[in-house]
Amino acid sequence: MTSTRAHRPALWTALPAALTALAACTAPDGSAGPERTAPAPAVTAALRQAERSTDRAASSYVESTTTLGSSLSMTAHGTLAWRGPLTGTLRIRYTGGSTADTMRRLGTTSMEARYLPDAYYARMGEAFAGRTDGRHWIRYAYDDLERLAGSSGADLADRMRDTAPHTSVKRLLASSDVRRVGEETVRGTRTTHYSGTVPGEGADAQTVEIWVDERHLLVKKVEKGRTATGALTQTAFYRDYGVAVKVGRPPAGDTADLEELLGSEVGN
Repeated sequence: MTSTRAHRPALWTALPAALTALAACTAPDGSAGPERTAPAPAVTAALRQAERSTDRAASSYVESTTTLGSSLSMTAHGTLAWRGPLTGTLRIRYTGGSTADTMRRLGTTSMEARYLPDAYYARMGEAFAGRTDGRHWIRYAYDDLERLAGSSGADLADRMRDTAPHTSVKRLLASSDVRRVGEETVRGTRTTHYSGTVPGEGADAQTVEIWVDERHLLVKKVEKGRTATGALTQTAFYRDYGVAVKVGRPPAGDTADLEELLGSEVGN
């Protein structure tokens, strides 16, 4: 493959940036955190209803903005389905930060991302394809991530599989201070606003806010936290629940596995 080794750092940088489209802030269930106090019964009941209703809806259109310190600003929009393994297609645009600079050097500041049961696929631009024997797609197999990055790779794979909107409600139920903020209108829809502090990885905690409509469906979420690379803020809007989601697998001849691109580095 032509000139692959010289561009390996850029390939690895592109992966976590793309994955933050939906899951950058959230911590896996069971993370250590402050001792939990019981929220008001009415709040718990409302959040459990929102979790169930959003889960049952099984799919939606989503649009989000994400900022991660000085390294990343990005937008994403598309459809996701979560009845069974997560599937969907997102259009991602890098709008600022060092990641956008990296992508620009690869000839693109936007990409298409596809979630399939076995892997995450990212379609790069023509300039990138010129460096990979004409192939436009990179396949990030979930099973390969642990070999690439150990436990952090396994955690990343888990987050990729678990980015449906109802998981944000589930995590908010684990908050030590979840509360009902009040009634608000979000993009013309009447909603109830809830907020709380969610256990993060290690000592870090994250603020999660959600807005739920009269059908008990998640309309908006805002998550804020700190990472090793800076403050992270993500805002996502959800609509068109139940939308049909069809995701095609990219052609094998136009796809390169990350393991192949990294060659002998995998597993080292």
